[in-house]
Amino acid sequence: MSHLEPRDPAEPRIPTDPDEPPVETVPDAVPSASREKVPEAIKVLIAAAFVIALGYGIVAPVLPQFASSFGVGVAAASAVISAFALCRLVFAPVSGTVVNRLGERPTYLIGLIVVALSSAATAFAQTYWQLLVFRGLGGIGSTMFTVSAMGLIVRLSPRTMRGRVSGYYATAFLLGGILGPVLGGALAGLGMHAPFLIYAAALFVAVLVVWLRLKDETLGARRGAATQPVMRVRDALDAGAYRAALASSFSTGWTAMGVRVALVPLLATQIVGEGPAVAGLALALFAVGNACALTVTGRLTDRWGRKPLVLTGLVVCGVATIGVGLSSTVVAFAVLSLLAGVGSGTLNPGQQAAVADVIGPDRAGGKVLSRYQMCADAGQIAGPIIAGALADAAGFGWAFGVSGALMLIAALAWLPVRETAPDATRTETKE
Repeated sequence: MSHLEPRDPAEPRIPTDPDEPPVETVPDAVPSASREKVPEAIKVLIAAAFVIALGYGIVAPVLPQFASSFGVGVAAASAVISAFALCRLVFAPVSGTVVNRLGERPTYLIGLIVVALSSAATAFAQTYWQLLVFRGLGGIGSTMFTVSAMGLIVRLSPRTMRGRVSGYYATAFLLGGILGPVLGGALAGLGMHAPFLIYAAALFVAVLVVWLRLKDETLGARRGAATQPVMRVRDALDAGAYRAALASSFSTGWTAMGVRVALVPLLATQIVGEGPAVAGLALALFAVGNACALTVTGRLTDRWGRKPLVLTGLVVCGVATIGVGLSSTVVAFAVLSLLAGVGSGTLNPGQQAAVADVIGPDRAGGKVLSRYQMCADAGQIAGPIIAGALADAAGFGWAFGVSGALMLIAALAWLPVRETAPDATRTETKE
């Protein structure tokens, strides 16, 4: 075929680069992404994600200060965030086996219950070490419901709307994140214990939603998964997009999930000169920027491809993060937090859709997904500890500067990556 001739959308496209994964094509009979409906099982996961994020957002503004109330420094207070991620990281390889043996729905429910009980126990911690242990145990349950949910989303998402589904799921988390930190800051007057109990209650609500609504669709997916070939991690690593996604996942875990939650409340208190209310506002603005970006970038990821949105998001989030550490006024602090959220919301749908493209709907990718999640957890572990130590030794400017630089380095990893979005998908969406 001449390079000047248009390609038939139904004709398979053969990758010309060893780093490029096989690309799925969409036959003419498949409806466009804009006309497809989101599967009911994914709607249930989206609703549960909102409830989970709402509870976590309530805890986020007070967690580092609760740790500081035991008389520890910034690094030790930040380690409470890392303990949660450490248990997620350690248990992640096992979570895939648990899903295969119990099924997605039981694994999801057990994970939520474990996190709920951990949060309730955290509220009654009497020492710093009890707080560290109770919070860390919640990470085991967290990785259980995270990996099972990711597997379902990859398998059940129509291939022409993977970006949209990733955007919807992330938006649910962030809408909860918009309300959660604001409520958490307002509830600070009730004491350090109340937010953790409210978080536990929110998780039990999510358990109820999933228990009642996520039934036949999930069980059918599990039966179908039994005959699917398993994708090995080494096969996924042959794809440049997966390797780049691991790098950006690590930097996002470090900066957007770790340092943001651990150091922003402390920066608000020590540098900007305000308390939990402003810390909650900054976290909420990050979530607002994230959610606003997701309303657009999910569809754009399916239309323009994964790579352009990921690159843009990494650069915006990285530069804004560096600026947050240099803030000296509430206005600058708030605006840069908002921009960092916009960057994070721009990159996430493309990053997750690229991983889904590499796996595809016809292969079991539990181990591939767990390694992807482990990179985010590793960043969330290392970020608060190392950035917290930098803040103690050299100031918050260095802590946030290094964190933002990691996002820019991850952007460099995406530059040579071949686009993974099926050409037919992008053609249909434009039409």
